[in-house]
Amino acid sequence: MVRPKKYLGQHFLVDQNIARKITALLKAENAVVLEIGPGTGTLTQYLIPRFTHNLWLVEIDTESVEYLKNKFPEYTGRIIEGDFLQVSLNQLNTSPFAIIGNFPYNISSQIFFHILTHKEQVQEVVCMIQKEVAERIAAGPGSKTYGILSVLLQTWYEIEYCFTINETVFHPPPKVKSAVIRLTRNSRTKLECNTGLFQHIVKMAFNQRRKTLRNALRTKLTPQMMQMEILNKRAEQLSISEFIKLTNYIEQSSSTS
Repeated sequence: MVRPKKYLGQHFLVDQNIARKITALLKAENAVVLEIGPGTGTLTQYLIPRFTHNLWLVEIDTESVEYLKNKFPEYTGRIIEGDFLQVSLNQLNTSPFAIIGNFPYNISSQIFFHILTHKEQVQEVVCMIQKEVAERIAAGPGSKTYGILSVLLQTWYEIEYCFTINETVFHPPPKVKSAVIRLTRNSRTKLECNTGLFQHIVKMAFNQRRKTLRNALRTKLTPQMMQMEILNKRAEQLSISEFIKLTNYIEQSSSTS
């Protein structure tokens, strides 16, 4: 059996009912499915009957890769040994992707940012992550947990908090509760503003979330903008559409100043 490795943040799911429940959430039809961090194949075994020829596995742990090759020999050529953060989804297939996995908690945010760079391909994500992070991603404006990931992911995806998972269903048990969320690509095809500036403004605003936007974004604001009413708010109070408007104001003001 594969030994869970602390440096990789491995906590293997051992409850088969939970595994079935997670994989059943994946709605993807005729899509290529990429499982991140399959470990010992707890989810994989339930994905194979549904996505036989469209399933790929990405696993960084050499010991787990060898275990998976022995357990699912027919998938040997579909196991990518490496770090998902370094994998370009373009190299696998041009079809729409669905992603599933028990994400390592220590890099879950980085995984979501990597998914965002492939948002045109990634149509659906079903994942288990730390409960606290799941709540943050699903939070709406006005919530104390609403933050950078909430805004950037909700801009392109519908977010569904599915269910909470206790520590006892893992080996070894983590010190935190987990949760499963589903992301489904929304109908937005482009942003009504400069995408790079939008991301920059969102990050700047939340990096000083206790300050009003007037103070948090001061280096981006022209004197003419300083009296705008929206700047009396804090980052957590703004909806996605308000962040888009603010980005446009900033870009237009800087181009005319």
